[in-house]
Amino acid sequence: MSNKNFKVVYTDSYHPTVSAEQAELDEIDAELIVAECKNENETIAICKDADALLVQHAKITKKVIKNLKKCRVIARFGVGYDNVDVKSATEYGIMVANVPDYCIDEVSSQAIALIMALSRKIVLLNNSIKNGLWDHRIGSPIYKQSGQILGIIGLGRIGSVTAKKALGLGFKVQAYDPYISHTDLDVALVDLDFLLQTSDFVSIHTPLNEETYHMIGKDHLKKMKKSAFLINTARGAIIDESALYGALKAGLIAGAGVDVLEQEPPSPDNPLFKLDNFIITPHSAFYSEDSNKLLSLETTRAVVAVLKGGQPRSLVNPEVLNLLNENKEK
Repeated sequence: MSNKNFKVVYTDSYHPTVSAEQAELDEIDAELIVAECKNENETIAICKDADALLVQHAKITKKVIKNLKKCRVIARFGVGYDNVDVKSATEYGIMVANVPDYCIDEVSSQAIALIMALSRKIVLLNNSIKNGLWDHRIGSPIYKQSGQILGIIGLGRIGSVTAKKALGLGFKVQAYDPYISHTDLDVALVDLDFLLQTSDFVSIHTPLNEETYHMIGKDHLKKMKKSAFLINTARGAIIDESALYGALKAGLIAGAGVDVLEQEPPSPDNPLFKLDNFIITPHSAFYSEDSNKLLSLETTRAVVAVLKGGQPRSLVNPEVLNLLNENKEK
């Protein structure tokens, strides 16, 4: 039995060390338990008496949350939090925290890199050379990028920085974001249909939620130019993968570059992997040594703040504060 003040469970760490997290938790004399939770029952078994959870990819479902006896905060390593049932957490008086301002430079650069790789046919030409073919015509047609139109879906932090970088490369940029009515960027705000119909590149930068699940499906892909490319560095399930495969196979769009899939890790026989006009990276857009350090510190500091009686810097569910205040008054 531990004599520590608090129990904090790291549900599914893949980092070789948690020294940075432990150093932060030492401030409040908290015990850090590192687990490998692969399903709900494993998560419940180890987390049921935890004061806080540090979460990578583990599914923190309603079933898990209702079995947390004294948890005060669930802190997600990352910007997105679609693996946490925020509604249930709020219902049970648990704060949910994220780190919305990390990896902005990394993910936006990845989006630009995928745009460039697709536009210049880098992967196709690289593979053809390694297969014994030295012929630039294999990549045709290739068009200059200056003056081409980049359509951004979601003009939040990452979408905005992606827009700035694209503008610096000579792209014209337009964006669809129903939650934004004005931008100081040199970006035209348009509706989704117009963006799909007129963009040479479409880059997705929205969170995954009920509204954006399969936001890009068969009908949307049909609206895109046959010469257009689709880029996704957000979440895999925003695109209907079967519809994407059909569109790429039939030549309805020129290609796609993604960092995310609906199922991760994917099945090795995913049909998309057989297509020359599809390129992929393994959900690595967030990564740099710098972003990892920042993420470890900020996520753990959110836990420390709550266990010290305060609030995290980025509280996903501020409405939980009303419930907590009501409980204090009872």
